[in-house]
Amino acid sequence: MSDAEILEKTGTDAVLRLRKNKLAAGKPFMINSKDLPSTQSYLEYPDGSINIVIVAANARSFEIIRKLSDKEAQSVRYGFNLL
Repeated sequence: MSDAEILEKTGTDAVLRLRKNKLAAGKPFMINSKDLPSTQSYLEYPDGSINIVIVAANARSFEIIRKLSDKEAQSVRYGFNLL
């Protein structure tokens, strides 16, 4: 395994741990995606739901653009290897 591959695996493992810990603590986990406009992100909740959100004007909360269907949420998790 090359140094770059080791570094990538280390980073991926850290993100997966952070996601697991945040969801276990009852907090949402933000997923940034190149597939969304730069101002939008996915926000995954402990109940398994995922919303597309933007940061609110007060920068302390999120405005929900729309809630993904269960099928769409599963597709996002699959696309980011979060299953």
